[in-house]
Amino acid sequence: MGNFSGFGPETIKFLAALGKNNTKAWFDENRAAYDAHYVTPARDIIEAVAGPLRKIAPDICAEPRINGSIFRVNRDIRFSADKTPYKDHIDIWFWEGPRKGAVSGFFLRLTATDLIVGAGAHRFDREKLASWRNAVVAPETGNQIQKIIEALEKKGHSASGMHYSKLPRGFAPNNPAQEALLRHNALWVSREQPHPAGTGSAALVDYCMDYWTDVAPLHRWLTDTLSA
Repeated sequence: MGNFSGFGPETIKFLAALGKNNTKAWFDENRAAYDAHYVTPARDIIEAVAGPLRKIAPDICAEPRINGSIFRVNRDIRFSADKTPYKDHIDIWFWEGPRKGAVSGFFLRLTATDLIVGAGAHRFDREKLASWRNAVVAPETGNQIQKIIEALEKKGHSASGMHYSKLPRGFAPNNPAQEALLRHNALWVSREQPHPAGTGSAALVDYCMDYWTDVAPLHRWLTDTLSA
C-alpha cells in the first residue's frame, strides 16, 4: 500500500477548519497544512489503489497530482451565487481514455464527517446522452444494463442519475425499467457514510477496493458501450 497511512486526524481537522474559515486569507496562512494533510494523503492513496484498480480496469488512469486524479480545491465561482472560494472536501477520480471525455470512472470524496465512494457517470454530454438512450432501447445492451443494475440492487447498491420527468421524444420503452433509464442524464452508484473504521489507516485502500470491485460491471458497461 506504499506510503498511504490513511486520512488521519490532521486531515479531518483541516477540512473542518476550511469549512469554517473559507477565505483566501485563511487558506494562504494554512497552505502548509493543505500540502501536508490534503494533497499528500490524496497522492498517497492514489498511488496505493492504482495497481489494484488496474486489476479490475486495466486501462484506468490514476494520476497522483492536482488536475489529474485530485480535483482542485478551488471552486469555480464564475456563475455561482455562492462565492466561497474553496471546496471543503477532497475529491479523487479515476477514469479511462481522455480525462475530459471520460464516460465513467471510480471516485472518492472525503469530507470532515463522511466518506463517499462510487463509480459511474455524473453527467452525459449531448453525444453520450444520445448514445445512452440508444443503448437502453437496443435489445442486447439494454438487457445488459438492466441486469447489471438488478444485480447491484440485490447487493444493496442503488443507481442514481434520473433527471427528466418525461420520456425523450421518439422513444417507446418496452418495460418500466427501460422507461426509468430513459429519463436519466447520468448513471452512478455510491455509498456515503460517516467515516468508516479504517479511514485513518491503510485499511481504507481495501475498503475502497472492495466497493469498486463490487460495482465495476457498471463502469465497464458504461465505458465499453458509450465510448464506442
